[in-house]
Amino acid sequence: MANDVTFPQDRTCPYHPPHGYAPLRASRPLARGRLYDGRPVWLVTGHAAARELLADPRLSTDTTHEAFPVPAERAEAVRSRRRAALLGQDDPEHNRQRRMLISGFSVKRVAALRPRIERITEGLLDAMEAAGPPAELVSAFALPVPSMVICELLGVPYADHEFFEEQSRRALRGPRAQDSLAALERLEEYLGDLADRKQAEPGGGLLDDLVREQYAPGRIDRRELVDLALILLIAGHETTANMLSLGTFTLLRHPERLAELRADPSRMPAAVEELLRFLSIADGMLRFATEDIEVAGTTIAAGEGLVFPTSVINRDAEVYEDPDRLDWERAARHHVAFGFGIHQCLGQNLARAEMEIALRALLARFPGLRLAAPAEDIPFTPGDTLQGMVELPVVW
Repeated sequence: MANDVTFPQDRTCPYHPPHGYAPLRASRPLARGRLYDGRPVWLVTGHAAARELLADPRLSTDTTHEAFPVPAERAEAVRSRRRAALLGQDDPEHNRQRRMLISGFSVKRVAALRPRIERITEGLLDAMEAAGPPAELVSAFALPVPSMVICELLGVPYADHEFFEEQSRRALRGPRAQDSLAALERLEEYLGDLADRKQAEPGGGLLDDLVREQYAPGRIDRRELVDLALILLIAGHETTANMLSLGTFTLLRHPERLAELRADPSRMPAAVEELLRFLSIADGMLRFATEDIEVAGTTIAAGEGLVFPTSVINRDAEVYEDPDRLDWERAARHHVAFGFGIHQCLGQNLARAEMEIALRALLARFPGLRLAAPAEDIPFTPGDTLQGMVELPVVW
């Protein structure tokens, strides 16, 4: 069993697990590790054990509990403020909140949104084409696609996108704890004011639905309304933006796989699933045990923290043959890129639709798309936040 592997670590290549995680891949299904401050944790490395544990109600996501494993200094400053909506809630509170929102992310609701996602995508590509190469793909395309979509879904004015995108980035990446705290406070104030306006001037977004159906009748208070809006706004654009930027970079670095997609665009849904597995941008789900748990012949004691490094779990060779190879033919859908169990990502249907539509349209519009700088010079995010490209210069 690998001992004391530090989590998290920065990637050397943006689409491969950190080199320092190599011992974890040889030590499945569990390994011992340490967080940034030296605190010991269990690192769950096996695919089957991860799915078993993520579905176990004896694991908690209560970020305010002293046993919760904190991966970075700024997260320590944020976690004790209060329990986050959805992600920081255990059942029955988690189920209560999820039921308020699930209809907004159903297959039917996402299918109805697809024409709008297509129009948003084509409009952004029109602007890129009109401006001509080079382009910076994160700011021109990868970020505005999901930002515009989530604004439309929630009923948030897109005119405010620069503000909430910047505050979301600071909340997730800091760099200092006080930066993250200040950004969260600004977002909460903004969303509280927006909710107040929606009481007087209701619209048709999901936030309007929450105000009308949950807040106005007194089923939730203003604090919970803001917390729900906050998690939906941040998660709704940051995750997909990173998948689009890193997914495009990965395709451009794998010209054979890219050629297959260009030759047969119907492969895009399978490619999206494989990219989700391969990239594992949310690389580290966090839990702690509320009771002793036996798994794979090992006892995880009550109060011990667990980290699920998805980049390791999603490359379990017992589940995925030749896991370091991009392969559109493999059955990749049982990956844990969206988590598993009760906290599996609420917006996964929307994320899949956005990625399929945006990547297909991007590749069709620019057949000659290529990097405008050496790959090793293009900056990507550190290991203690969502994995993705900070910028992505391209030409065509």
